[in-house]
Amino acid sequence: MKKIILTGGGTSGHVTPNVALIPVLKREGFEVHYIGTKTGIEKGLIEKEGIPYYCINAGKLRRYFDFKNLTDIFRVLDGFRQAMSVIRKVRPDIIFSKGGFVSCPVVWAGWLMRVPVVIHESDMTPGLTNKLSIPFAKKICYTFPETRKNLPEGKGVLTGIPIREELLKGSKEVGTSICGFSSNKPVLLIVGGSQGSEYINSIVRKSLSAILKEYNVCHLCGKGNLKAELDILEGYKQFEYINEELKDIFAVADIVISRAGATTLFELIALKKPHLLIPLSKKASRGDQILNALSFENQGFSYVVMEEELTEEKLLKGIKSLKENSSDYIKIMKQSEIGASTEKVMKILREES
Repeated sequence: MKKIILTGGGTSGHVTPNVALIPVLKREGFEVHYIGTKTGIEKGLIEKEGIPYYCINAGKLRRYFDFKNLTDIFRVLDGFRQAMSVIRKVRPDIIFSKGGFVSCPVVWAGWLMRVPVVIHESDMTPGLTNKLSIPFAKKICYTFPETRKNLPEGKGVLTGIPIREELLKGSKEVGTSICGFSSNKPVLLIVGGSQGSEYINSIVRKSLSAILKEYNVCHLCGKGNLKAELDILEGYKQFEYINEELKDIFAVADIVISRAGATTLFELIALKKPHLLIPLSKKASRGDQILNALSFENQGFSYVVMEEELTEEKLLKGIKSLKENSSDYIKIMKQSEIGASTEKVMKILREES
């Protein structure tokens, strides 16, 4: 039996592709182990999968000057030492890294101990963690065709992002029941990311009177963003966050409004859901969601509105356009090869292990 160590954490986008791979790896006879942090989002998500989980320290890697960089250097070094200890214990045949600050020490330790390392880059341009990991990887799986020019010759493989199998098995009836919708109106799903988005929430809620005339609305608004006074609105259901039932919520959705994290984008394509993307602005990120969204718009998958340009009028215009052109969007998504992403990554893992 071959052994594999998966690593990645910090955000759900650095974890859910690993979660998608776990059942496939198990079916193919791999013994799966995971390295993450003690307090990161990855711990709770991975422990549900019933595989060995090892905690290491992880310091945040920053592009700017901050005195915390000095103390975090020691956290990174300690994480490197701990990763070496886990690798020595598990003796894996291969390591697969999905990124996030926890992954760097694992990648470096694997390279030093002569374990083949495969990393995955979700966004169009590599983030700092993967930039520091690329020299030590045998192969780099990437998501967007435009990423190729940023990678060393001979290392990159266009794979897309592994999609969780259960997302494709949702029940529309269960989703309708969860939301408590009684009318037969189409369903608009708003997904603000794991942390939600106050600005998107605000624009959506200002537009509810117009939207609810034509749609039932399921609003995933993020922790602490519920508005109890809106619970009286017929056809409007709000949640802070949904995990296990997400497959059913997606199944009931006819149109989706979402941020533009790469994992979410590939889930939307795999599910063939017409969608409006509102990428996180450069004020709050390095701009990777903007590049992701523009790539998908250029490929004909998505309708995009920049956060700085979002108004009630533009939101309603986007929803109307998606409804009128939904069959065209679905046709283009059906012609894509997104569904083969998991197998493409597995092929690399088989070849390199």
